[in-house]
Amino acid sequence: MIVGHFTDLKAASGVTAVICKEGAVAGVDVRGSAPGTRETDLLAPSNLVEKIQAIVLSGGSVFGLAASDGVVRWLSKRGIGYPLDDIHVAPIVPSAVLFDLGRGAAYMPPVDAAWGWAACDAANDGPVPMGCVGAGTGAVCGSIKGGLGAASWITDYGITVAAMVAVNALGSIVDPETGQLWESRLEIGREFGDQGKRKVRVPPAVEQAPVKNTTIGVVATDAILTRSQARKLAQMAQDGLARAIRPSHTMFDGDTIFCVATGKRKLPETPGIFAGAQAQAISDMGHAASNCVSRAIVRGILAATTLKPFAAFRDLEDF
Repeated sequence: MIVGHFTDLKAASGVTAVICKEGAVAGVDVRGSAPGTRETDLLAPSNLVEKIQAIVLSGGSVFGLAASDGVVRWLSKRGIGYPLDDIHVAPIVPSAVLFDLGRGAAYMPPVDAAWGWAACDAANDGPVPMGCVGAGTGAVCGSIKGGLGAASWITDYGITVAAMVAVNALGSIVDPETGQLWESRLEIGREFGDQGKRKVRVPPAVEQAPVKNTTIGVVATDAILTRSQARKLAQMAQDGLARAIRPSHTMFDGDTIFCVATGKRKLPETPGIFAGAQAQAISDMGHAASNCVSRAIVRGILAATTLKPFAAFRDLEDF
């Protein structure tokens, strides 16, 4: 699994692509009331296609779905996708978009298939850049600058769970009563740095019409999962979004979380009646996924830089 970004700072928008060249089992949970998505119905356990080849997160609202065309063509050129015959494939690329229109040089960013292709060309297995990159370039969180963040965790039985989230929410990550981050307690090591310990004064909301929000993200694991299990992890991961951003899943957000599983490690067996369903392992991974989502949200906000009129967290006044 590799991740690539295309970032257009002038347009204040971008694309993030998660590429699974060997295919991955996937699930999705859409909990906001204003989503912009593509190919999500294919992920239902009752439907035909077993694996996806990429997930795309994009700015540009409904226009940003065009970036997925570039990802599909990039994969198709390399023969990566659902086999149609001996030569042709159909890449399966579920996608979600967030609203960042009106934040760059022009109201509508020039997002198109070329942006998706460029994100694929940039994909690698190195550390994920955070802040104002990819889908998080023009993101806003409440009245401050949003961004893209990532976090991971290795369970006691050696399975990795990771999250990458583009934070563009109506709600806030700061408790207005204390000036502290809602989920600063989840910090591992010093991943939040000195900024994560600050108490800040959040500015009044910038005047903007509703439905200009949506937090979108991907939870990834190296476990062997069914599509039903992947969907359950996506559902539990949304808890991390709700803890870190308040309010969340509003009528004006299209909050969407994907889960992808590369199938490298077997889930541990659990003694008892639920051993066959691997219920305990899925519960543990879901808890880890929700914490990773919260941490990724915080890291994305802390890494963001100011985009006027939206100040970055690092530039806020002390509480």
